[in-house]
Amino acid sequence: VQLQASGGGSVQAGGSLRLSCAVSGSIFSSTWFGWFRQAPGKERVFVATIRWSGRNTNYADSVKGRFSISRDIDLKTIYLDMNNLKPEDTAVYYCASSYSTSYDYWGQGTKVTVSS
Repeated sequence: VQLQASGGGSVQAGGSLRLSCAVSGSIFSSTWFGWFRQAPGKERVFVATIRWSGRNTNYADSVKGRFSISRDIDLKTIYLDMNNLKPEDTAVYYCASSYSTSYDYWGQGTKVTVSS
């Protein structure tokens, strides 16, 4: 399984970005996909997750109401729509997949910079 993240960039506070994560390899309805982020000098933290079946999503409190995770079955792509971005959202964003109880595969990361 390979994950390819893209869509990062630089925006001003209040702006929006859409991150994409293209998946190659097997996907099952029970597979979970997640977005994580790592700010400079900080640990990587959870942002959002979605089950491939699309029936389950979960978000970190810090992004609820601003970020939305979704997937396109035909394109085998996971999206993270980020709205009303804040400077504290600045980080490298990673997508990951879970086939068991942990995230087994990780993409290379895409950088998001939000200026005030």
